[in-house]
Amino acid sequence: MRTNRSMPPGPVIPELAYPDIAAASKWLCEAFGFSERLRIADHRIQLRVGGGSVVLIKSAGAIDPSACSAHAVMVRVEDTDAHFGPAERAGARIINPPTTYPYGERQYTALDFARHRWTFSESVEDIHPSKWGGLLINDEK
Repeated sequence: MRTNRSMPPGPVIPELAYPDIAAASKWLCEAFGFSERLRIADHRIQLRVGGGSVVLIKSAGAIDPSACSAHAVMVRVEDTDAHFGPAERAGARIINPPTTYPYGERQYTALDFARHRWTFSESVEDIHPSKWGGLLINDEK
């Protein structure tokens, strides 16, 4: 699988919503020994967890349980477009269709039958976070 410094390590990357991601990051790092990897403006923080990662996302206030759950899971795939078709045919509710983003990822987001949010992401280019507005805390490469 192609790598990209803008994506955290690991094949499955949980995304957890918090109203204050900076406070959540501080607490998780202090309480559980996680370490910050990348901050993206005021709405995302990637944390290292062992050989994997978790991404903190800023919640937009109260989460409407009828819309989706307060958490999400991001999964890296080899081919986003090939993955998208079967998901759509199986009845996944597509929130965002496959889109290539300036940070080097092609992603789509869908809700499953229980309204859990899943984002599937394919690295298409290795773009340094400074090129799209990210702040890389520790460059592993």
